[in-house]
Amino acid sequence: MNACGRPDPSPLPAWRRVAVPAGVLAAVAGAYGYVGAVDPREPGYYPVCPLYRLTGLYCPGCGGLRGAHALVHGDLAAALRDNALGVAACLGFAVLWTVWVVSAARGRPLRIDPGPAAPWVLGAVLVVFTVVRNLPFGGWLHP
Repeated sequence: MNACGRPDPSPLPAWRRVAVPAGVLAAVAGAYGYVGAVDPREPGYYPVCPLYRLTGLYCPGCGGLRGAHALVHGDLAAALRDNALGVAACLGFAVLWTVWVVSAARGRPLRIDPGPAAPWVLGAVLVVFTVVRNLPFGGWLHP
């Protein structure tokens, strides 16, 4: 019985509980499939980073498509060389997605409470990564 005195609705079948995470995975797999099939190193398929085009500076995402292409082809070293932060983001997505699927399969809501410092930490990581990859000693982070 719920708070109103009515019987609780029947629980959803497992396939319905994991439908949304499966849809998200399908969309991400489709995007990675496209990037894996169409090489970002070939001109004409993807736009050039506007920050790089205007200033010559690398943004945190520069090299991300090349890194994703390398990941799809199983070349982790090249992916890390192209955009190490992008590889870390892929790993983070995989962990978060797995937690989401397990929670959904068990019929529990996904509860993630990163706290108020998390956006500041993420922002600081992005700024430090961007600054270091644009300094002379950060050449190892250039895409």
